[in-house]
Parts: sequence; C-alpha cells; structure tokens
Amino acid sequence: MNTALKHWKEAATVIFVAGTRHRAAVDITKRSPVISPSYGKSGWPHKSAFDYEVLLLKRSGKSGFMPNAYVFPGGLVDSSDFSSDWLDIFKCFRHSPNFGLGVVKQPPHTRPALFATDRASLGSPIPGDVAFRICAVRETFEESGILLVLPTREASASAHSLRSSDAPPLTRIARLCDAGELAKWRLLVNENPFNFIQMCKELDCVPNIWAMHEWGNWLTPTGIYGKERRYDTAFFICCLQDVPHTMQDEKEIEHYKWSTPSEILHSYQAREIWIAPPQFYDLGRMCHLPQLRDLHSFSRSRALEGCEQWLPVRLVSSDCYISLLPGDDKYPDNPDCLGLNDMNMVTEKTLEELQQESSVFHRIVFQSLHEATIHVNIMPKYKHLLPFANSSWGSQADHKSHL
Repeated sequence: MNTALKHWKEAATVIFVAGTRHRAAVDITKRSPVISPSYGKSGWPHKSAFDYEVLLLKRSGKSGFMPNAYVFPGGLVDSSDFSSDWLDIFKCFRHSPNFGLGVVKQPPHTRPALFATDRASLGSPIPGDVAFRICAVRETFEESGILLVLPTREASASAHSLRSSDAPPLTRIARLCDAGELAKWRLLVNENPFNFIQMCKELDCVPNIWAMHEWGNWLTPTGIYGKERRYDTAFFICCLQDVPHTMQDEKEIEHYKWSTPSEILHSYQAREIWIAPPQFYDLGRMCHLPQLRDLHSFSRSRALEGCEQWLPVRLVSSDCYISLLPGDDKYPDNPDCLGLNDMNMVTEKTLEELQQESSVFHRIVFQSLHEATIHVNIMPKYKHLLPFANSSWGSQADHKSHL
C-alpha cells in the first residue's frame, strides 16, 4: 500500500465473466429472467451469441462516489493486502516470480506506476501484482459473497496448470464450508480486512490470484469527483465455468446483475442503467469475443504483455464533452498523472469542428450521460483489443471503432 500517494488512492477491480449455456440472464432488480429484444442495428453481437455473462454491482444511491452506477466488483487497497502474514499462506510460491504469476514482458520503465512501484522499498514483501489481486478477491467477497480461493492442498497443482497448459480449465468456485460459516466470515472481513488473512488460515485456503489476468489500469479523471475521489485502479479479468451464487451486501451494493456485454450496453443506452466509461469501453472490447473459451484464452495469453495507464482528460466543447484517452490527437503531451492539477479543458468549438481537425482518435464522446460513442483509430498496445466496431463505421482490422 503506497501511503506516499497524495492525490490518488490505489484500488483493484475484477471483471468476472461466467459461463451460462442456456441460462437466462439474472437481474435481481426484476426477480425474474431478463427478456431482451433483438438489437437490430445496434452493432453489437446479439445476446444469443454469448455463452457467458458479466457481473455488475449497483452502488448505493448514498455513495459519495458514482452513486447508483453499475460497476465491476472491487475497491480500495488495504494495508492488510500487503501484510507479511501472506507469506505463510503463499509459502509454496514465495520463491517463484510474483508468487507464480510470472513476469510481464512490458519494459519496466513503461509499466504503470501502480505495478512498477517497488513495494519492498515501502516495507512490504508482497509484490504489487499479488497484493492487488488479493484486494480484488477480498473486495469481491465483501460485496458479492463470491469467494475466489483454492484449498491450500490444491493450490500448487492448480496454479501450475493455469500457467503451463495451452488450454487451462475455466475457474471453479471452491466450496470450503457451509453457507452459515461463509456468511460469518463475510461479516468479519467487512468489519476488518485483516480478518481475510485469518479466514484463509482457518479455512486452509489461498486467494486464487492465478485465475485473475491483468487487463488494464484506469485513473479517475481530475476535476470531476473532487480531490478526495481519485483512484488508481488495477483491472483484472477472471473467467468462471459457471455463474456462482451471488448476493449483494445491502450496504455499499444495492443489488447485482449478471448479463451479456451487449445486453448491458443496450440497457445503458436505453437509460435503464448507468455504467462508468471504463465499463463502457471494456464491455465493448469483450464484444469481440462472445465465446467464453476464446475470451479466457485471449485474456490469459495477453496478460503477460502488460498494459497502459489511462488517465482520461475531459474536454468540454460547445455541444458535448469528450473523454480523451492516450494516443488521441488532442490528448496532452504531458498529462499530470500525479494528480497535482485540474486537467479539464474547455473549447467553444463544436464536436464536428473538433472531429474535422483531428486525424488520430481515441476518445469517448458524450452527448449526455447515456449517449456515448467511442471514436478510435489507434493501434492498441500490448496486444489488447479496441472496442467492438459497428459494421457501418469500421472494423478491428483497420483499427477503427465506433461504439
């Protein structure tokens, strides 16, 4: 945990996808199967093309940060996630690079600070790649009741299989105890994150860090949520074989929703739900891979390539506002990733004028909270995906996408 950070709070989130196969989408706000219409000209794959669903959690309306938003599970890093007590729990992996996660190919000087920071110099023997995954597992358990762990006796063999197999198995949620005991531990972990360490010791289990693959790193834009609401967030993805038992905590999270990426995007544009820009962008990426096995294979093989740090910069024009991303013509040459200054920009130009004077695009254009389009023609770095392209505007092959 980097206590030296003054303007950012470190966090971790995980995109949970789970196989369905002939299972109706679950939305507990309706307490019944979700029946969605054909999307026709929406440009996204039809919901029937997907054999998996994505977990979203709705934040409480009383939350000080993005109230009522549907988000991926996750939250703030705690000092317990970097505790030396984890060394005993991960004792079989202490001498393996990053506890068996492997070493990312990305040159160290280009790694996002979140991952590149030497945690030993900050007093922790736990690598950041490990601690942020522990955080994501813990926060997911607190918020949704899903416990992504492995029995200690199986951890070594399972981790080796995930690393070495050409077609590693999809992840299963282990059943370690009855529902009553699990509920007891969930309350204790919510009260004190250090209880997560004690739970792993008593249940003889290890956080399944090897099932989570590095996906991205988003920073909260400056000047939108206030100085106390800025997060430097590690994004991971985890592919589960089946949809696990899920339950909201009724505090930070009001309810949950499992449904396909295209259904979520359609619901967003139909003003039924609100999702933040990172969710909008990443769900669009996932539309390229509607089959779970393909998404699992891609995310696993791509993860060791690394990722970019993305700090969206807000450009307010006369008729819209634009979230600029790295690589765009209008993106600042030296963005303030330390968070010292307000990065917002203002222009009297219209969207049409801004589009005409640009040739390289990597931007999300908002006409309103629920009217967004992604304009991008850059080449994605680290073998990542661009958002799914509407066929009338371009294709992944020529690196153009409009969502």
